[in-house]
Amino acid sequence: MKIDVITPFPMLFEGVFEESIFRQARIRGAVTFTVWDLREFTTDKHRTVDDYPYGGGAGMILKPEPIFRAVEKIREANPDSVFKTVFMTPQGRSYKQSIAEELARSHHLVFLCGHYRGVDERAIEALVDEEISIGDYILSGGELAAAVVIDSVVRLQPGVLGNFDSAKGDSFVSGRLDHPHYTRPEEFKGMRVPDVLLSGHHAKVAEWREHEALERTRKRRPDLLDENDGTRIRTD
Repeated sequence: MKIDVITPFPMLFEGVFEESIFRQARIRGAVTFTVWDLREFTTDKHRTVDDYPYGGGAGMILKPEPIFRAVEKIREANPDSVFKTVFMTPQGRSYKQSIAEELARSHHLVFLCGHYRGVDERAIEALVDEEISIGDYILSGGELAAAVVIDSVVRLQPGVLGNFDSAKGDSFVSGRLDHPHYTRPEEFKGMRVPDVLLSGHHAKVAEWREHEALERTRKRRPDLLDENDGTRIRTD
């Protein structure tokens, strides 16, 4: 997978892509990351990427010209690649695991990070394939939101996680929350690991985990449960 990021603040990604899952993905050759500085695609001496909105109002708007040039540069650098451009915006589709799985099937993703008040609508209409929101709140820019989405997509790539079963068992992958987890020691501050997890009985362990995942979902996220039978989980 190839992942490109267009942003006026590339330094925000400098440390992110060098640590944890991102680093493992790069080392194992599963994903390549390229961050493009939007200011490199300006033509004035001040490297201006934003301007005042037509019609008045507060805030600044990212100009269309640098964005178009950046996307064209990515096309030139990847002449044989058909990529999907994702724009991070609170007006986009609410992000969830099924969308992560959808994006993970792409071979090349380009993330456009807005900043300031917004992005010129012409850039969105002409260049963006998918608008995504990670929640009903406002961030200063799309960089942190893009990092969240990229993390959730990268960890689904084959060969990124040492044990892929750890990804398949995550919350929301099955449509419900994950079961509780325990490790050593068996007892800590008077709290013991459930006996079933120490039994070595794999069938009983699996049954316990299934039960605990369902109960946790009922208590914390009942909206995930199917209204018809109370157990089957909606994944659409």
